Amino acid sequence: MPTTWSPDSWRGKPIQQVPDYPDAAALSAAEETLRGYPPLVFAGEARKLRQQLAAVADGQAFLLQGGDCAESFAEFHPNNIRDTFRLLLQMAVVLTFGAACPVVKVGRMAGQFAKPRSAPTETQGDQELPSYRGDIINDIGFEAGGRAPNPERLLRAYNQAAATLNLLRAFAQGGFADLHKVNEWNLKFVSGSSQGERYEEMATRISEALDFMEACGITPESVPQMRETDFYTSHEALLLNYEEPLTRIDSLTGQPYACSAHMIWIGDRTRQLDGAHVEYAKGVNNPIGMKCGPSLDPDDMLRLIDALNPANEAGRLVLIVRMGAGKLDAGLPKLIRAVEREGKKVVWSCDPMHGNTIKSASGYKTRPFDRILTEVREFFAVHRAEGTHAGGVHFEMTGQDVTECTGGAQAISDDNLGDRYHTHCDPRLNASQSLELAFLLAEELKAERQGQQQRQAAE
Repeated sequence: MPTTWSPDSWRGKPIQQVPDYPDAAALSAAEETLRGYPPLVFAGEARKLRQQLAAVADGQAFLLQGGDCAESFAEFHPNNIRDTFRLLLQMAVVLTFGAACPVVKVGRMAGQFAKPRSAPTETQGDQELPSYRGDIINDIGFEAGGRAPNPERLLRAYNQAAATLNLLRAFAQGGFADLHKVNEWNLKFVSGSSQGERYEEMATRISEALDFMEACGITPESVPQMRETDFYTSHEALLLNYEEPLTRIDSLTGQPYACSAHMIWIGDRTRQLDGAHVEYAKGVNNPIGMKCGPSLDPDDMLRLIDALNPANEAGRLVLIVRMGAGKLDAGLPKLIRAVEREGKKVVWSCDPMHGNTIKSASGYKTRPFDRILTEVREFFAVHRAEGTHAGGVHFEMTGQDVTECTGGAQAISDDNLGDRYHTHCDPRLNASQSLELAFLLAEELKAERQGQQQRQAAE
């Protein structure tokens, strides 16, 4: 870590995607209040996640990172948190059982409130207002008072994140994640679908295996991993006025950590080497993600890697590739080869969502599910060709029965989008589509594992 770094050193750097707060004194007061609040996560938890991500970087595990596009105050409800957590558990079980691969589970939850925008303002009719930047900043309603950035929203976001984390910890450690309940995790509106039936068949096989293990004396009491799980939170560290006050010095190591989440990431629009977001992220010791779009030059990427992970530690840096279906063959191999040439230790993850957003004929922003699956397949194919590990997936999903992405086993069409289109920002996969993605991932991971075994046998 550079000796000149401090939690507020980002303030002296150029910054992108920053809201224009009309009341600077109120913003300072909100930041000061946050500084007095307890940390949302603990340094030891972030270190544990780094250790698990090191196994991913080494090709021994897989990163499953998913959750809401943008958490909202209006949809804050324990059932929504439960259903998204349960769906991620389902996906993790599909991957673990189908590919015999440990899965690191990270939610886009308890902090994913801020969103980058393509333009600072939005015009409807003859009125121009600030763009909606997420509930932590302003209101989605097109009204002058609500669209003005409001510092009080930082405190409301903190409180919602704290409550969400409290419930997630209870679910992860309190028995909800017990593998004996694998049959109960299937969401009701999915259970009758082809993906739900496929999951139920697999869950039955898992239950039979657990019965056999218990007969051999291996029980949840003797093996805690059977009844509880590690679950981590993450979000884009976009609003640094929120991140800085929640930065704390770990009492054990004396090192700074972003205590707003276990993992934070830098977006494709804010990864400037001399920018404020890179400046902040390089000083905290959490795992850091960096979005890698089609415009990323290999040399620029290497400079960013050196800035964010100068000690070249495995588990520190996740490169989240978001290029769009049909673009990975041209964009990804040169990035992988640069990383391999320089011996950089990174986790490669695929974001198949953001490069595949289109506007439907009915006017809805959507993502065709077939393009999402195509980008995932291309991601794995490129890594197979390069002899590297396709280490993870980063996607936007919800446990709610939404109709926001077209296609999938439910055959959601353009005509169906308006049925249950609830997102505050970008379209999300629903449970059926997420399970379909999980089964594809399991097949790809299994093929990768078999390929590794064949290469090792040939050597």
